[in-house]
Amino acid sequence: MPNYLSKFSLSHRFVSLLLFLASFSCLGQQPDSVAIVNRPLAFKPAKLYVPAVLMSSGLVTTLFFKDQIKYRIADQRGKHFGNFRTRLDDYLEYAPLPIAYGLDVFGVKSKNDFLNKTVILIKGEILFYASTNLLKEVSSELRPDGSDYRSFPSGHTAQAFATATFLSEEYKDRLPWIPYAAYTMASTTGLLRIANNKHYIGDVLFGAGLGLLSMKTAYWTHRYKWGKNRKTNLSTVPY
Repeated sequence: MPNYLSKFSLSHRFVSLLLFLASFSCLGQQPDSVAIVNRPLAFKPAKLYVPAVLMSSGLVTTLFFKDQIKYRIADQRGKHFGNFRTRLDDYLEYAPLPIAYGLDVFGVKSKNDFLNKTVILIKGEILFYASTNLLKEVSSELRPDGSDYRSFPSGHTAQAFATATFLSEEYKDRLPWIPYAAYTMASTTGLLRIANNKHYIGDVLFGAGLGLLSMKTAYWTHRYKWGKNRKTNLSTVPY
């Protein structure tokens, strides 16, 4: 129990630090006069490149390079980090969510109003959860620790990249450093899944692409039919 509490406390301090940095950085910014209007995120084929590369890499390493990459990385993990265990990945996958809503409390407004961004989040979560669990059932891939047959793809990593995309889309225009922080948390989650011997590298790569694509799709298909279409001049928004 003390170990569990210490890890929860570490995650809590990490989220609090990001919120503090966000509010601190905004105090030093000069408001501009650019208007923010709720509108569907523009889709371009080029925006499929990153999730496509991640998912393709996950499939290739899972199906065709098992001895060269998949099992070799797992073997190296066993040799050098055989006793490593942490539950930080259980918390880190959700860390972008309290940040995405908490920044509003600190006076840093998100791109979308509360209702619309919540609907987008729910749509993205449904897409990622349904597709991830369907693939787990179909693939029936044994985890590296032998605990069950739900290794491919990594649900933790998919969740982490979905929430990271959500945080990034809502705040990247106001806080350009937010995507770096969000995807660093997501990438760390994926690495910890490998370090915990719960997933192979291909599971994590595919999960990352799937989570990113799911949340992006939620933005691309959203039409803002709920709540009011907020149009705000940033010069009137408190910092």
